[in-house]
Parts: sequence; C-alpha cells; structure tokens
Amino acid sequence: MGGKTFIRNIFLLLLVLTIGEVFTIDVCSNTILPGSKGDQGEVGDKGDEGRLGKSGPPGYRGLPGESGEKGEHGRIGKMGPAGERGEKGEQGMHGPSGLKGKAGTTCDCGRYRKVVGQMEININRLKNSVKFVKNVLLGIKETEEKFYLLVKEARRYRDALMNCKLRGGTLAMPKNTNTKTLLSGYISEASLTHVFIGLRSAEAGGGYVFADGGALINSTAWGLEVPSVVSNSSCVQMGSSGAWSQTECDTAKYFICEFSRK
Repeated sequence: MGGKTFIRNIFLLLLVLTIGEVFTIDVCSNTILPGSKGDQGEVGDKGDEGRLGKSGPPGYRGLPGESGEKGEHGRIGKMGPAGERGEKGEQGMHGPSGLKGKAGTTCDCGRYRKVVGQMEININRLKNSVKFVKNVLLGIKETEEKFYLLVKEARRYRDALMNCKLRGGTLAMPKNTNTKTLLSGYISEASLTHVFIGLRSAEAGGGYVFADGGALINSTAWGLEVPSVVSNSSCVQMGSSGAWSQTECDTAKYFICEFSRK
C-alpha cells in the first residue's frame, strides 16, 4: 500500500508540471510583440483657444520712449497773493513839451466853485463816517499799505487761514516792527492773550514760513521760550506783548486777517 501511494504521488506531480508547462507555452505563444514605428501623421486642425491663465510676474522696466510733442498751454491758474511794495524807482528824464491847446471858453466859475466846495465837504464827511465804521464798529486797524481785522471766532490754523482767504485776505504776517507794535496793541485792546498769525513750521527743511510762502529769517520777536525743536504741526501765536511763541496747529484760537489796500 505504501508503494502504491508513493507511485500515485509521483504521477500527480508529473501531471501538474506537465500542465503548467503547457499553459506557459500557450501564454508565451499568444503574446503580440510591438511593431515598428509608423509614419508621422498629418497636422490636425487648430484647437479652441484655452482659458486665460493667471497673470505672471511683472517684467523688467523697459527703456524710456521718445519725448512726445509739446502739449497745448494749460488754463491760467488763480492769481497768487500780492507781493510787497517795491522801492521807489529813480525819476525819469523830462519829456518834450506838448502842443499848445485851444483857447478855453469863458464860464461862470463862481457857481462851479461853490458846487465843488460842497462836494469836498460831503466827501470829507463820508470819509469820516467810513473811518468810524472801520475803526469803531468793525475794529479794523490800518497802515498805509494794509488793513487788519481781529476775528473773534476760535478756529484751528488751517480753518483760520481759509476763513481769511474767503474774506479776500490772508492771516496777518507781522514782518516789521511797526506792524508788530500795531497788532500787539490790537490784541491788548481786545483783552486777549494770544491769537494765530500767518506763520507756521515748514513742511520740509525745518524753520518757519509765512502764509505767503516767504521764509522767516532772523526774527527777534520770539519770547523767552525760543523753539528749539520744530515739528510739522508747529504754528505761531502772538501775544498782547508782541512776543511770538510756538503752539499746536490743531488748537482753536482767535486770529487776525490781513488785507491789502490795493
């Protein structure tokens, strides 16, 4: 029995090996090998345009182009503030004498002199009335070249500057001793301590500039506290003694406007 079992096992093993070899040969014999590369086909039609991609990084700055043609003249800007009165020039040479005029007609000059005299009286009365209105009712101070008005409305510096411009002037700029004396007396009569004047720190370069853009040079009007540090928000106020001092531009104060007599 043991010999028959051994022979049967050997037979089954040989049968399995034979069947595996057959299947192996069938698989290998049915495999299709790749052929040679064919000819290149024709170019197809142009496809549809693809979606727009994301923007790439900016390129390098190109070379400057050629200058264009000169444009037309722009509109004339607003008239700037009037400058200071210049020095009187030298007297010119006398011109040639004119031709002799025609003889005048005779008239009753006495009657006209009476009318002219009455007109002069009326004009003097009108001048006195105008002076009373300006100096008493409105409180305006004046010199040979300027009018000054103290506005009792507390405003910040920029608002005060705009208020004076809307009135036809600018913030007062005491650039000489006579003007400083006049304005300090004006402040004292109004029983005030300090008011804004048209002087503030420069936006660049340090120092102070007037409302008309002129730079402050070597002023002796500063009080005991001469500003050592000038910031972009520094403005100037004048006291009743005539001394200047530094203050914040955002502080609300009374102010003095300046108008040209011209």
